[in-house]
Amino acid sequence: MTTPQVPLGSGFSAHSTSLDIIRGIDLTGRLAIVTGGYAGLGLEAARTLASAGARVIVPARDAERARHAIAEVGGAIEVRAMDLTDPTSIEVFAHSIVQSGLALHMLINSAGIMALPELAHDARGNELQFSTNHLGHFQLTLRLWPALARAGGARVVSVSSMGHRFSDIVWDDINYARRPYDPWSAYGQSKTANVLFAVELDRRGRDLGIRGFSLHPGGIITGLAKHISLARLKEMGNVDASGEPVIDPERDMKSISQGAATHIWCAVSPQLDGKGGVFCANSDIAPLQEGEVVMSLEGRDRRTSKVAPYAIDTASAGRLWAVSEAMTGVSLPG
Repeated sequence: MTTPQVPLGSGFSAHSTSLDIIRGIDLTGRLAIVTGGYAGLGLEAARTLASAGARVIVPARDAERARHAIAEVGGAIEVRAMDLTDPTSIEVFAHSIVQSGLALHMLINSAGIMALPELAHDARGNELQFSTNHLGHFQLTLRLWPALARAGGARVVSVSSMGHRFSDIVWDDINYARRPYDPWSAYGQSKTANVLFAVELDRRGRDLGIRGFSLHPGGIITGLAKHISLARLKEMGNVDASGEPVIDPERDMKSISQGAATHIWCAVSPQLDGKGGVFCANSDIAPLQEGEVVMSLEGRDRRTSKVAPYAIDTASAGRLWAVSEAMTGVSLPG
């Protein structure tokens, strides 16, 4: 099959850091919004963009906690209240941006949750990982569309994961009404949605200069892993005997700065000018997986940087968009 998933030979690698990517790039006069920008990879991405001169706004459910976290690391980053599982909260946040007349140049949808041990739902009855990781960002992005269009060249970056290989979208039971709940298949379904969203967003936005990208940051131990026990992390090889994260980029185990590098590359790299709708890893376009898609929490299967074909399927991307409109009641303006 013809695929846009052809690595560019960017010159970067799994070892590259966010500061390596931003070096020499001036973002003065540019506006960025980074969800989850007060912890882990999101905070590193927000801080890196701000260091290059961008105005950075971080929406957060607990604004005071977010301000405190940002103050600890420094950086001129503005925090505003927003909860990705609360549709009204999203509407209020996005309305304030659109009504301000600001042009939005970069939207990094980085917030997320992973492997909730028990089935949980949002107020609309949607499974919570799918709701937080995809539907909240879907609503936010569509409501920010006028501000993205004003930029005359904007990028929307969806932070997915190689976890998309745990599951395609189960179209007839997204919310686990008729099948047993599994934390990892639910996570995988939401991460596949992140990739498909970028594909369809890019198709709909490219004539307005709005381009979509998705990415795998790498295996990084952050607060995202809070539902995984220390013993399990040791078994998986992600932490050593003393409980410290293992940093081995060649095996996809990265530091936070290395993990955020692909966020920044997707958001600002001139190497991606005129491109979009692609899944990226290690600060380059990722290759397409050929043959059977296998994913395991153990062993080499989880060390791949290849994207599953179902996650970039254009028909599935269009279908997800329609399903997301129905689940949220939100459509593009006009």
